[in-house]
Amino acid sequence: MVISGFSELKSHLRNLPPKTAVVAAAHDKHTLQAVFEARRDGLIRPVLVGQKEKILSIAHGFGEELDPAHVVDAAEDAACAARSVELIRSGKGTMLIKGMLPTGTLLKAVVHKQAGIRASQVMSHVAILDVPGYHKLLYVTDGGMVVAPDLEQKRHILQNAVDFCRFLGYDRPKAAVLCAVETVSPAMPETADAAVLKAEGERGDFGPCIVEGPISLDLATDARAAQVKGYRSPAAGDADILLAPSIAAGNLLGKSLYGLAGGEMAGVVLGAAVPITVNSRGATAAEKYWSIMICAAMK
Repeated sequence: MVISGFSELKSHLRNLPPKTAVVAAAHDKHTLQAVFEARRDGLIRPVLVGQKEKILSIAHGFGEELDPAHVVDAAEDAACAARSVELIRSGKGTMLIKGMLPTGTLLKAVVHKQAGIRASQVMSHVAILDVPGYHKLLYVTDGGMVVAPDLEQKRHILQNAVDFCRFLGYDRPKAAVLCAVETVSPAMPETADAAVLKAEGERGDFGPCIVEGPISLDLATDARAAQVKGYRSPAAGDADILLAPSIAAGNLLGKSLYGLAGGEMAGVVLGAAVPITVNSRGATAAEKYWSIMICAAMK
């Protein structure tokens, strides 16, 4: 299965039961706008954690009714994060949505050794991009969690992304391990990592998928460029996953495709007990909605 864009993905969700979503620091207009839209679309049943009176006031302004039992009062950011994670741990939510609080505050509660919900050795961020110039969704990782991943961390990041695509219905996702060149160079350690990951992919270490690398961005996304350069690979010009060599590269790539290229972006943190949305506090309601939708699509 290949998903061409967010609209197509949304069409696949019509027959899925709604997920119970815990919203941390829900006292924010854009967050609640996205949450209420997702509720109307049957994607989620929200449990709202945050400043109760403000949440109720915003909901009233939107003309939305709330069950008081589904609004949990918490004033400070740290309290919102801790209470939200506690609800997930107690089985009262199957996804976590970040509202009006810093990402670091929420993730600190998520990774807490005793009270957290970390489920994997490496947690990673995937930016899902619907870009006008590309024929299907792109999954860029990791531009938000692991600063300078070593080979072992890249294995986990790649596995998280491949598993994520399978959750969304991909039978054999195509992953491009991005580098500046297509050959292994001692001056560029990331090229050696890419070659190792490709060999491990061919061996089946990541399950059903295609792993290509080292490969440059143009060859991974432009079939004509690959043909001109004589680069033959099933992933050439048709990559689903773009694995960046560092957080800086992943962040720059995601934001350039989202901003300058006019794409739409959703984001999810993987490796916890449940999927987590971590949109910027300044993100639009539409961006927050797409992220909620992506998490709701995960089986």
